[in-house]
Amino acid sequence: MQILSGMDRARNALERGDRLPGGTLPVPIAESWQRCRDLGLDPRLQPRGEVVPFAAVTRRRQKMEGLRRLALAEMQVLYAQIAGSNLMIALADASGMVLDTISDQAFTESVAGRSILPGSLWDEARRGTNALGLASDSSQPVGVFGREHYFTCHAHLSCMAAPILDSHGQVLGLLDASCANEARQQHTHALVRMAAAQIENGLIFQECADNFILAFHPRAEYLDTLSAGLLALSRDGVVTALNRPGSALLSGLPTGAGVSFDTLFEMPFARALDGLLRGGVFPIRDAAGSQVLMVCRQIAPGLTVRNLRREPQAMQHGRAGPMPEFVCADETLKAAMADIGQAVAMGMPVHLTGETGTGKELMARHIHAVSGRRGEFVAVNCGALAEQLFVAEIFGHEQGAFTNARAEGSIGLARQADAGTLFLDEVADVPLSAQTALLRFLDAMEVRPVGGLKIHKVDVQIISATNRDLEAMVAERSFRADLLYRLNGLVLHLPPLAARTDFVLVVKHLLQELAPGMAITDAAIARLAQREWPGNIRELRSALQRLLMRQRGPFVDETCFVDGSEDVGDACPACRDRGLARRVCQEIRTTYRSCRNVTHTARALGLSRTTIYKHL
Repeated sequence: MQILSGMDRARNALERGDRLPGGTLPVPIAESWQRCRDLGLDPRLQPRGEVVPFAAVTRRRQKMEGLRRLALAEMQVLYAQIAGSNLMIALADASGMVLDTISDQAFTESVAGRSILPGSLWDEARRGTNALGLASDSSQPVGVFGREHYFTCHAHLSCMAAPILDSHGQVLGLLDASCANEARQQHTHALVRMAAAQIENGLIFQECADNFILAFHPRAEYLDTLSAGLLALSRDGVVTALNRPGSALLSGLPTGAGVSFDTLFEMPFARALDGLLRGGVFPIRDAAGSQVLMVCRQIAPGLTVRNLRREPQAMQHGRAGPMPEFVCADETLKAAMADIGQAVAMGMPVHLTGETGTGKELMARHIHAVSGRRGEFVAVNCGALAEQLFVAEIFGHEQGAFTNARAEGSIGLARQADAGTLFLDEVADVPLSAQTALLRFLDAMEVRPVGGLKIHKVDVQIISATNRDLEAMVAERSFRADLLYRLNGLVLHLPPLAARTDFVLVVKHLLQELAPGMAITDAAIARLAQREWPGNIRELRSALQRLLMRQRGPFVDETCFVDGSEDVGDACPACRDRGLARRVCQEIRTTYRSCRNVTHTARALGLSRTTIYKHL
């Protein structure tokens, strides 16, 4: 006598119309079968294969453009990561309408491949029990394997789907991996959940580009994994988004949008922000008394470290002073900048020194802003002016004053900067013959155009800058000593990038200027920090532009490093040349280095230990 398995007994009862035997099916599957029965669906027939017009699919894609862009990148990762053939990755909207698929030729040409296509509807009422329909209804990840599908014609498939949720728990879309049942792999379901979580995190960075984004977890080694909570906050500390791990970690506390940081944590937002912006991992207790570790993943664009620490108090009193348009959290740099306000109030010249690319013009523009002058900021590249034209360009000239002079004459850059700031960049390159005229101007603040008789009085804040040693040039008699002493009223040295303690903040600030809302992983920043940066901030900006060219998802990470010091990074040989698949491999290896334990790594990433071993 043949002994039937639980699934055999359940299928026989389903197809005969008998009562389903208890305990033979997972509860969600049994409940779905019963709902399908109640709708009058016959499991032995073909389901209603409705497909909406392509114009409707296009409209839906446009409405979900931001999510779709992130999802397509993750679908590529999934497709590359799940080995084997007869495989399809699909993205659907919240109702179960398929928007995009990525599949191999075998699946595309199969019966299932011809039915899972853009515009096809996979809700339970039409297609019976299936992963997309169940994930949509339950808002939970779900797998439907083989004969668990309601319709017999789908018994050869295994489908694993996960919902993509917004920060309020509403389903925005669905991610599905389908394959032939015999090709099903144990870790596929975990990879689908990881991909959905990655998309959800990416949406927070994408939709909260003008917010602070903080990552937190009770254990430091999980801060760079998908287990970490992500909390988006407005500039005044109001919660705008929280991912699923974050909701779980703050379970029992009021975490809805509109709740303030101060309600969720024991420390006030202003004080916590001050600690977070110093860099590194910051310990803090939530309102229930549990300690978590927190790091800042994104600074609200348009703000700088200097004013971020003061802004909560400044907003309370309705005051706002001039704010640097660059990061200046380095203690050496902050100390050097402390006397700027007093110096410009006294009309004292400011001389900037530092290597090429350290941001001397940005600092000069900030000094102009601090001065409160209503006139223009006029920058002069002294090294770009020919010796015979230097005096005429600075002080102006009358009509026909010299060969090739402008027919209408020129008032000169010094008069153009009247009531403002004249910035003499590369001042070491002022021709020796012109240094006397420049010295006379600095002493009297009077301008007489070349070829003219009338003297014009001006009021100008002088800022000069160079990357050369002017004292050595004075000793060599290539620069006048009295001119140096007239320029260096306040000397402000800009440290090289490699010596700055706020390197992480500089990277994030530049990245926000280049690609607002883009995030960068700590591992990528660590790779950048290993370099010497002889070109300083200018070189760093160029390097970030190259990384952005290679970036394909919502993050800049180690996979963007592909040549020289920007190599492929840490990945196992099997994944190193597989494009986006490297990221999953690197996530596994990075997490393992933190945990130093295969079981803990598998638990943190939601993968099997076999998969972890494979990539190690």
